[in-house]
Amino acid sequence: MRDSDFERIYAEHAQALFGFLAYRTGDRALAEDLLADTFERAYGARTRFDRRRASEKTWLYSIALNLVRDHHRRRAAEGRALEKVGARTSMEAPGLDRLEDRDALGRALATLSAEERDAVALRFGADLTVPEIARLTDNPLTTVEGRVYRALRKLREELG
Repeated sequence: MRDSDFERIYAEHAQALFGFLAYRTGDRALAEDLLADTFERAYGARTRFDRRRASEKTWLYSIALNLVRDHHRRRAAEGRALEKVGARTSMEAPGLDRLEDRDALGRALATLSAEERDAVALRFGADLTVPEIARLTDNPLTTVEGRVYRALRKLREELG
């Protein structure tokens, strides 16, 4: 992949990818960091990109999704370490206009499994289609459809 191709990919996908990351993390600053990390990794791996295996969009979102998962694993490990030493952790203040809605949505999303949260984030935060999500996550189409359906049903029940 040439540098000009990479610049085109950035121009085409950066804004939507940022939306996905902001939706998935709930933190604009963290989303900006993860966006930069995604394109840094993609740039480093650009010579290994194979158009026959995935689209550019799927390739970028798989990198971003792995970074989000890594971030959550690190944060969970940090939380466990802090608990062991008796330190208290504080949640960052959410950045949505309506804090109450943001809190309710956060609580509702917390009731979902990790796979359901990823499916919802990819479908609505990244605006990927269900077939694109299936390719990205290497799951059967029916599995992804079921996850999105179940997640939306759970969210509706939680949010009333």
